[in-house]
Amino acid sequence: MDAIKRARLLSKWVLLSLLGMMWLCLALALLTEVAMGTAQWLRVAPALVATVCFSRLYLRIVDALLDSRYASRQIMVAGALALFATVVGGGNPFGWGFTLMVWLSVATVGISGRRAVALSAATFAVAVLVGVANAAADRSLTTLEAGDVGANIVAVIAYAVMAVSFPASNRLWIWIYELARQAHEGKEAHARLAVTEERLRFARDLHDLVGHQLSLIAVKSGLAVRLSGADESPARTEMAEVHTLTRKALRELRQAVRGYRELDLPAELDSVKSVLEAAGVRCELHLPYRELPDGVAPVFAYAVREAVTNVLKHSSATFCDITLSFTAERAELRVRNDGVVRYQVDELGSGLSGMGERLAAVGGELTARPTGDGEFTLSAVVSLPIRG
Repeated sequence: MDAIKRARLLSKWVLLSLLGMMWLCLALALLTEVAMGTAQWLRVAPALVATVCFSRLYLRIVDALLDSRYASRQIMVAGALALFATVVGGGNPFGWGFTLMVWLSVATVGISGRRAVALSAATFAVAVLVGVANAAADRSLTTLEAGDVGANIVAVIAYAVMAVSFPASNRLWIWIYELARQAHEGKEAHARLAVTEERLRFARDLHDLVGHQLSLIAVKSGLAVRLSGADESPARTEMAEVHTLTRKALRELRQAVRGYRELDLPAELDSVKSVLEAAGVRCELHLPYRELPDGVAPVFAYAVREAVTNVLKHSSATFCDITLSFTAERAELRVRNDGVVRYQVDELGSGLSGMGERLAAVGGELTARPTGDGEFTLSAVVSLPIRG
């Protein structure tokens, strides 16, 4: 089991611990009622059924939260079941009322802090009203008694502590787990980028070293064939064969290097999105529903990589918007972020220059500049059909 799976399992058990505490409190409350001979099974039975159903929904809600989803429908149904169990079973915070607080602990995860506070306050108020009403009607289980002001104060304090601590605890654990997951995904994305960079370096070295030597061998063997004139000796025949094989090997080497050097645009977009989000930069992709024309994707893949590298190195962006679009005449890549670079465009290193040269080689052009409203936009445009 890797580290992120262990972190997920630990977070899940922490969130489920409240459910275990709830059932422990309910068991103690029921045992107390039975021992005192005050058990009212006509209300305990439906409350128990509602709590069992609530527990099953709670397990699904926890899984959804760990998957970064807010299961709105399941949370609403679980809330109704928890409220029903609390009303029917009695408003004791150490009995059926505990169910409502356990529901609150997951209902406040995945929403804004302001909404979480409002939901906690509303749930606390409902729980207190239910507890006081049940105490006044003499329908409580163990600690609350009709007219017992001290018991009611204890119930209010208990509900207040749970309404504050339960949501805060679960929100903290989910936040820690999300940080761990994003760090893990960012690490994997960085590893994929490093592998791609190594492939490019290998292709460059292979072409520069082996390709250069093969070119020299091809030239020398061709020259030897020409110097031998019309001689049909076995040496001339063998040298001609060497020349043919060398040219073939050089051609295949160039094809292999070209395959190594070409980036896969969908994979590159996935990688840069993971890297940006791991760095705390919200990334949005706007992609066409059709595949890009031939030859455009590798060029734009390099442009995406260089643009995102500049976002990470030279800006303080909080979001990055990547848009791909094309018509019959042109294809365009636009990368926009809200962190204006600290340097001028011509000071961003050789990356943009290299990108501009690559685009120019296929009849395209590159523009990269601040927009004047706190944003920075890089635009790469290629005329279609692409040449080269």
